[in-house]
Amino acid sequence: MQLQQAVNNIFVQLAGTLEQLSGQEYVQPCKTLSDHTIGQHVRHIIELFQCLEQGYESGTVNYEKRKRDLLIETDKELAGSLLQSIHQNLARADRMLVLEAAYDEHSDIPVQIGTNYYREVAYNLEHTIHHMALIRIGIKEVADIVLPENFGVASSTVKHKQQCAQ
Repeated sequence: MQLQQAVNNIFVQLAGTLEQLSGQEYVQPCKTLSDHTIGQHVRHIIELFQCLEQGYESGTVNYEKRKRDLLIETDKELAGSLLQSIHQNLARADRMLVLEAAYDEHSDIPVQIGTNYYREVAYNLEHTIHHMALIRIGIKEVADIVLPENFGVASSTVKHKQQCAQ
């Protein structure tokens, strides 16, 4: 499936980047990220995919009910292994799902929106790329490593740049 391959491509980039970071760099607050850490952004990516995995089983996806597991945001090896596990579990048949969320901060009553598994994988893929762009900014502040050229860049932007270069 094309979506699964696209997720694999960005997870390989992200996992490779985590391997280059020290444990301290992974947990160091970044001023450019409002004092959030690279680990917090990685945790956020992982937990959204975990919510989708749980929602696939139950039929209802609720990203607001993620665990916010401190261990994922402080242990880069755990994060790397979770990225691998998530990718291995992505190859599932498409099915209808319900997306549940309370978008209004003044209400606890969630809305329910019809969706499907592939649409949510696509959402998580785009969301991951967005957070990788933020991670790129944080890495420039806390580490001196070389990132893949298109780290945190949407595939449509990469294709557009390639067309412009021709």
